[in-house]
Amino acid sequence: MAARIYSVEYYYSTVEDQPGQGCRFLEMLAAEQVNLLAFNAFPISGDKTQLIIYPLNSTWLADVARRKGLILQGPFHALMIHGDDELGALVGIHQKLCAAEINVASATGLSNGRGGYRYIMHVNPEDFDRAVDVLGVEKELPSWHELKLDIFRRFEGKGTLTGPLKNRQRRGAI
Repeated sequence: MAARIYSVEYYYSTVEDQPGQGCRFLEMLAAEQVNLLAFNAFPISGDKTQLIIYPLNSTWLADVARRKGLILQGPFHALMIHGDDELGALVGIHQKLCAAEINVASATGLSNGRGGYRYIMHVNPEDFDRAVDVLGVEKELPSWHELKLDIFRRFEGKGTLTGPLKNRQRRGAI
């Protein structure tokens, strides 16, 4: 499979760098059924940590932020890339950006252990539209939060899995 590239929104919040801060933040998002595409946390000073949230649905996150008094910066835009995990899978993407003199400000990637990978890439905001053009992402391609996924905000099924999901769990598929 060729790499698929999506535009994703992300937000960040700054918290005190103390044990449990990230845990409490994630617990609050989970309790409010905010589904995340990705999450990252890193220290920005001796006493502050930045939490980066890539929500599946920005509207749900904004609703929670308003109700809980959560201070978020954003939305900002990043590129989420996924494809087959093979030697040099990201080289072509980086070569295109390099040739266009677009700097990758930060990136994080992981193999899923089953032959695929996910990669989040940030470029400077003033280069984002140009990066989308250089990488050949179609303008009509919706961002993740606009895709019709039939995912409901309130999830059902706490407890034991049944039916096809239970069978998939036995095979190690989930």
